[in-house]
Amino acid sequence: MRGFLASSIGVATAAVLALPLALPTPALAETAPVTPAGSTQSLPLVPLGPSATRTPGVPGMSASAGRPETQGLTTREVKTFSLVGVVWDDATTELHGRVQVRTRSTRTATWSDWQDVETHNGEHAADLDAAERGSRQIRGATAPLWVGESDAVEVRVQAEPGAPTTRAPSRLPTGMRIELVDPGADTPTTGSDGKNTGPDGDGKGEVAVPAMSMGTAEASAANVPHASLGANEITALDKADSTADAVFASDGELTAAAAPYIGPRPRIVTRRGWGADEGLRESGFVYTSTVKAAFVHHSASGNNYACKDAPAVLRSLYRYHVISNGWRDFGYNFAVDKCGTVYEGRAGGVSKAVLGAHTMGFNTNSMGVAVLGTFTSTAPPAAVVDSVARLTAWKLGLFGRDPRAKTTLTSGGGNLFPKGKNVSMNVISGHRDGFATQCPGTKLYGKLPTTRTTSAKLQGRP
Repeated sequence: MRGFLASSIGVATAAVLALPLALPTPALAETAPVTPAGSTQSLPLVPLGPSATRTPGVPGMSASAGRPETQGLTTREVKTFSLVGVVWDDATTELHGRVQVRTRSTRTATWSDWQDVETHNGEHAADLDAAERGSRQIRGATAPLWVGESDAVEVRVQAEPGAPTTRAPSRLPTGMRIELVDPGADTPTTGSDGKNTGPDGDGKGEVAVPAMSMGTAEASAANVPHASLGANEITALDKADSTADAVFASDGELTAAAAPYIGPRPRIVTRRGWGADEGLRESGFVYTSTVKAAFVHHSASGNNYACKDAPAVLRSLYRYHVISNGWRDFGYNFAVDKCGTVYEGRAGGVSKAVLGAHTMGFNTNSMGVAVLGTFTSTAPPAAVVDSVARLTAWKLGLFGRDPRAKTTLTSGGGNLFPKGKNVSMNVISGHRDGFATQCPGTKLYGKLPTTRTTSAKLQGRP
């Protein structure tokens, strides 16, 4: 299922009309000067042979002649960046090998140790027949790695011994490049905090609406009436108010009696709140029919970030997904940092069934939640587990789903289930349940039974 597209003008206009009549017309400053946050440096990798300048003794990364093919980039001073990843031309080609980088910190002027980059990342993507794949060039890519503010880099990619030949005589994908992503500085916004909106707002008086580009207005409008136009966050609500808010937002399509199991809405930082440059993504939104399941992921971008830096991590991931990978927008529907803060992901409205690019084969009628970090051998903090439970209790509740139940999804094609196969899955599943992958990491995956129980309890289910 390809989903359906909602136009940007229609969504923004509908939201403006939904605002109280006492409000002045919001300023949709389409021609206002906008300085996009961040940048991406894309540097081609070249063959590397034995060299005295290369660091010896790294297991699996021999520089000896006759050993497996290696490409990379020798020590290079560059413009400031904070996140790295390797991309290549053909998204259907797998990288069989090892990718390592080391970077120089701008703060300490010291080099990091060699760090491994997760190479198996193709399963975090749009479905094989999704329109998203036909609208632009989709590239193969490693997982991104957050390294903090840096100004120099060295990278090497070594083919796995016995790896299949991708083109004679190479065993590595064609067109490999290192992507160096700068998230840009945090820019203070003047939007509201999202309070005094929804069913309890009295609609009286004049409310200031900040000037915005059309893209920003489009993304923000998709969250009206849960928050005001230009809000930096959508405030938390208790269970009773969450139900009332959902009924109000449904415009008569939902009643409290028909939806008794909506969990309390968590606080959600909007795209405007974390500084998304709405000029990067494709305009409009793509929706599916419903939300039957939530897939939990880890971003595999490492745990070396402070919670205050999470918005910068998100801006970097967003830019990597769109500019480097070629996706239409941020891949996941929501993100959660290691302190438990919930963030809006792909644009289209936090309460709506937005088609994402997170679980190849099962993006239709599902939602993707990415926990920022790597949880293969590191346990997720309790705040993360709690926030995932709260988010799923609310969002799945909007669509009448029991977090402890099973549901049936139809595969769009992948390495576990062929296209068209109906698959029974947990309503709250891990990425590895739909695709042969390590995601969301063994330690986070092990918390999903607790998450299901807590989520159902928050919904008030017996």
